[in-house]
Amino acid sequence: MCRAPGRGGSSLISDPVRLGVAGLGRGFMLTLPSLRSDPHAALVACAAPREESRTAFVAEFGGKAYATVNELAQDPNVEAVYIATPHQMHREHADAVASGGKHLLVEKPLAISMDDADAIVESAARAGLHLITGPSHSFDQPVLLAREMVASGEFGAVRMIHAFNYTDFLYRPRRPEELDTAQGGGVVFSQAVHQIDIVRLLMGVRATRVVAMTGAWDAARQTEGAYSAVIEFEGGRFASLTYSGYAHYDSDVLQDGISELGLEKVPATYGRSRKALSRLTSPADEPKLKSGRTYGATDAPSPAPHAEHFGPMIVSCDRADLRLTPKGVEIWGDFEKKFVAAPPDPAPRSPVLRALYEAVRNGRPPTQSAGWGRASLEVCHAILEAARAGRFVDLKKQ
Repeated sequence: MCRAPGRGGSSLISDPVRLGVAGLGRGFMLTLPSLRSDPHAALVACAAPREESRTAFVAEFGGKAYATVNELAQDPNVEAVYIATPHQMHREHADAVASGGKHLLVEKPLAISMDDADAIVESAARAGLHLITGPSHSFDQPVLLAREMVASGEFGAVRMIHAFNYTDFLYRPRRPEELDTAQGGGVVFSQAVHQIDIVRLLMGVRATRVVAMTGAWDAARQTEGAYSAVIEFEGGRFASLTYSGYAHYDSDVLQDGISELGLEKVPATYGRSRKALSRLTSPADEPKLKSGRTYGATDAPSPAPHAEHFGPMIVSCDRADLRLTPKGVEIWGDFEKKFVAAPPDPAPRSPVLRALYEAVRNGRPPTQSAGWGRASLEVCHAILEAARAGRFVDLKKQ
């Protein structure tokens, strides 16, 4: 029996969700520290093409290791599957998992095409299964704390949100498809979805239309590396989103020097991503560098002392502005300024694992369920369409 940490006090967990994982790449590695320490889910099986990764999984967690997701989906000991495979594989793998009667935790984005997203949603619904889209930064502790503040009504309605983030995303090791927008590459599908999830959660009303511009400014990496978008919501509310992954300015300096993963940043590592690429002797070496970040080939990130975040964000309400930080929420009110800490959690991604547990064990899915993931993907497509067309794009199925 395990004791669960986190918000709302501790509770005893005697029946963790028996979780399989499809894909032992970077997505899994980023969630691994939380999977190791949070008691709501127990890893019991995996599917991965690399034998080295499968061997390492069994050595650490026991259970079964399979070469294919189809085999994993038929394991009778698995209750739910965390789909952490590349974006373009989500539909195939979600179909297999749903056919095997397993609940689904699908990495963002839910899919690449809207048709695939619709098929995933319908597949889970037809089988009567829970589907959670995540982890995404809408599960971060400061975001959930800000949501509680907004829901309390103390500060009135949310009117405007400003979010921006400057990172080295485009220069981290990439497979070829990650630099091809048509295959889900670029910053819109992988990064904008985080900002979209957060602002949709905090607004609490339907997004109605989008206007945007995107930037693809490196001929050697011909996909979107930057965007700016304005999302209109019901009631005249709006959010502005800006992102650059071109590895110059680092907006973590405005987040108390804390990285996206909740770790203290080391100044000496500035420029590391570009330097690593510059040392490659052939473009064919980049996928090899990427594979070196998978489970069994490298260590997972260290447990983080702070919450994860996705760059500076200010939420403007009727009677206060709320600034989200990795340590909590600053409240800039009518007459006073104060800070409310986000309670520390030894597993930063525990909220998504608790959400999975609540859905599977108690039938209480989170907001970020199947339809939610589909709606956020629609906004991603609207950003790309608006940038191409130079006009507002209406959202149809929010």
